[in-house]
Amino acid sequence: MIFLVPLMAACLLGMGFVAQQHAAYREPLGEMLHVRLLLHLVRQPLWLAGIALMFGGQVLGALALWDADVSAVEPLFATSLIFALTAAHIVYQEHLGWTEWVGAVLVSGGVALFLAFGEPHGGRAPSAGSAHWMVVAAVLAASAALVAVGRNRSLQVKAILLAASAGILYGLQDVLTRGSLLTLRHGPEALATSWEPYVVPCVAVVGLLLNQSAFDAAPLRVSLPATTVAEPITGIVLGIAIFAERLELTAGALAAEVAGLVAMVTGIVLLGRSPYLVKSGQGAGAR
Repeated sequence: MIFLVPLMAACLLGMGFVAQQHAAYREPLGEMLHVRLLLHLVRQPLWLAGIALMFGGQVLGALALWDADVSAVEPLFATSLIFALTAAHIVYQEHLGWTEWVGAVLVSGGVALFLAFGEPHGGRAPSAGSAHWMVVAAVLAASAALVAVGRNRSLQVKAILLAASAGILYGLQDVLTRGSLLTLRHGPEALATSWEPYVVPCVAVVGLLLNQSAFDAAPLRVSLPATTVAEPITGIVLGIAIFAERLELTAGALAAEVAGLVAMVTGIVLLGRSPYLVKSGQGAGAR
């Protein structure tokens, strides 16, 4: 059950990303990083359907984070690209090639290897004023730096950097959600007086704008892999840094964990090369 809920969340997130990118790629390039991009997209039924799927995935993700450490849940979110590719495959009704199959095996196998040998455990909520939360400022700075670097780059580079920045914020959003849920266990009053639940929607909206801007700049094969890599890596690092989550650190376990993460990232890159993730951008008129 602990694996089923985050996998269901990844499925909804993947399908939601496909729908969102179909809509966002048809918006004028001048709307990137502007709120009016979201104001235009909100009038498109396809984009709203994608947001509904994404929201459902985030709700399921929150349910998973209620009972499990961030480091145990985040790697499973990386499988969203497999579900996104499956959705694109169904839309275009074409057979998957060896690249897609190898990528899917590497992602799923890498996630399984990391979880089996890492055995994330021992997380606990730090106090509200704990220095552990200072790492959030560093994460926000890293996200902002990627946006700044990408402003004057080519569209493809800009899309990758914006998508990676969004992925970092999504990972931070998951961590803040976990912190809010741990605080809620002490009662609604404790949650109301903590800062995490008020920051979550702000991070979510900025992440959404960055992600839609990346979708506006380039097809899924360029933008989505960066988000898919950045979110779980950020979540794992923050889970360890903030919640003191622990991984097995014996020589064999550490080697397997690194191998699992490398396999996961390699699989995501291979899946990102799929032609099915290019088709969503074909025929866009308002470029």
